[in-house]
Amino acid sequence: MGKQMHSIADVDRASIDAFIERLWSEDGLAERTLEAYRRDLEGLARWLAGHARGLEQARREDLSGYLGAERVSARSMARRQTTFRRYYGWIGRQRTGFEDPTLLLQRPKLPRGLPKALGEREIEALLAAPDVGTPLGLRDRAMLELMYASGLRVSELVNLPVAGLNLGQGVLRVTGKGDKDRLVPVGETALDWITRYMHDARPQLARGRQPAALFLSNRAAAMSRQMFWILVKRYAMQVGINARRISPHVLRHSFATHLLNHGADLRALQMLLGHSALSTTQIYTLVAREGLKRLHARHHPRG
Repeated sequence: MGKQMHSIADVDRASIDAFIERLWSEDGLAERTLEAYRRDLEGLARWLAGHARGLEQARREDLSGYLGAERVSARSMARRQTTFRRYYGWIGRQRTGFEDPTLLLQRPKLPRGLPKALGEREIEALLAAPDVGTPLGLRDRAMLELMYASGLRVSELVNLPVAGLNLGQGVLRVTGKGDKDRLVPVGETALDWITRYMHDARPQLARGRQPAALFLSNRAAAMSRQMFWILVKRYAMQVGINARRISPHVLRHSFATHLLNHGADLRALQMLLGHSALSTTQIYTLVAREGLKRLHARHHPRG
């Protein structure tokens, strides 16, 4: 006998609709993401209806009971908790004295996913994809080369000021997480492309202005993280790299993995990446090890 399905109260349905509308208008979330949020909230609303309670009357015990009754993976559990935290956070901003039932929910432990890294030949193809005969193409090549050469986060790359670059010494001063500064060396190839960009492309993109950002959009302003993600994805598809193997930080992950493959010291890599804990950097040793396993399996006669 299946679970009894309770209908959603009109007030709960109106509340869900208003929340989804807010997510669409303010955050611009994709349709599939919005549908997942709606499903999560409707499932909770039906369960609460069976316990004579509405969404806005839910207590922590209710959410724990609902989540405990649902046999789903840790990842699905984490997604539902994210939905509920956002929803009740939204309710709390509208109602004075509202007690958020998600505050003390215990988060499920998720298996740690390995960062996606490309092979060295794939990186070479990706870096060579932009048309450097145009200002935007030259900018893109310089950005891709710099990110791969230095392992910057996307946010660090797009917000990098001209003042943070020392071409003479070949180093960057980068402001990372927690407003912590670090010095990062830049290889000669990346420096050459940056020099070309600054001489041949940046003045055209700056349009006579003096913007602080090193890398400029065609509006003479810093690029957004989303803009950079779109161009990486476009160039990857252009050279035949499967889109599922691409992430916004794919060049940073490849930088770290390739350095380890070539014998880099883990502590030095930690400093280059700006990680506060060595354990965060150690995830790349797993990526490198998986790569060696695949290499062995492919080429060893007893692999």
